[in-house]
Amino acid sequence: MTPKERWRAIFEGERPDRIPTDYWATDEVTARLLRDLGCSTTEELYTRLHIDGLVTIDPPRSDEHKAGNPGADLWGLRRRLVGYEGGSYDEFDNHPLAHMTCVDELDAYAWPSADDHDYDAFRDMLSRAPAHRMIRSGNFEPFLLYCAMRGLEQAMMDLAAEPDFVTAALDHMFGYYFALAERTFEEGKGRIGVTYIAEDLGGQTSLLMSLPQIRRFFLPNQKKMADLARSYGIHVFYHTDGAVRPVIPDLLDVTGIELLNPIQWRCPGMEREGLVRDFGKRVVFHGAMDNQQTLPFGSAGDVRREVLQNIEIFRSARWVCAPCHNLQPVTPTLNIVTMYDTIHEYGAL
Repeated sequence: MTPKERWRAIFEGERPDRIPTDYWATDEVTARLLRDLGCSTTEELYTRLHIDGLVTIDPPRSDEHKAGNPGADLWGLRRRLVGYEGGSYDEFDNHPLAHMTCVDELDAYAWPSADDHDYDAFRDMLSRAPAHRMIRSGNFEPFLLYCAMRGLEQAMMDLAAEPDFVTAALDHMFGYYFALAERTFEEGKGRIGVTYIAEDLGGQTSLLMSLPQIRRFFLPNQKKMADLARSYGIHVFYHTDGAVRPVIPDLLDVTGIELLNPIQWRCPGMEREGLVRDFGKRVVFHGAMDNQQTLPFGSAGDVRREVLQNIEIFRSARWVCAPCHNLQPVTPTLNIVTMYDTIHEYGAL
């Protein structure tokens, strides 16, 4: 089967020829793997490691910067590069909604528009995408954006103290993303297979906010985005980190997710056996290769054992083998190669 055929089969509840695989990593890790494995392109790397990775294509912005603010992105956010041993990441350098105190100020803000994208370029990108890979397009993670625009501490307090302000801001973001998704899905009709809906609802030990807050602020708009995708025959890939066991029934029943990522099984309540028992007939599990201990700090033997353990645990369910978040620079090349070689060797169904 081709990578696209494996993804299609696992989403549709059919039996692929082997357990599908996916790839999440920082840019530094990808550059190192290309070098270490003698590959010149990501496609060549995927072929070498038998990775069924999705191809992400979105309509590019006509202008990547906010009008009148060339140092900021379309949301008015500026970033600064922060280095650490082995790599770097972007840190938000401002919070453009931090000073606001009322909904009127939000309404007056210069929100981005779905019209400010180059759909001609998008169609060209789709036409040049590899035919054997499934295309992922569209993303929706508004509270993450709200935290960036408002400031994390204030954003979390707003859920309890300023619910009308939160709702108004999230509705502005939803309006942009829904309109963009409509244009994107229409332009990519028949080519787009997966869309990405996300919100980090869990920390290392518990939910980050209450279930009533999740149900009030996040789930209704998630459902609208998921329903739109399904109206185009597009599958819903859902990401949330952490200990999120209590909210999984809502994600299935309300949002209507089809795939749950990343399965951080060391978090309380995220034990793989329990997830398979309770939800294995309803959702695809994606990830579950531990990226906090096993992959970065374990031996190649530890990685091999975890792959084999996952094969057994997920045998009665649908599972995509992948790291449970981006591979970090501290993860040895040998461990990464061992993960993909092992699943390729033993993952036949």
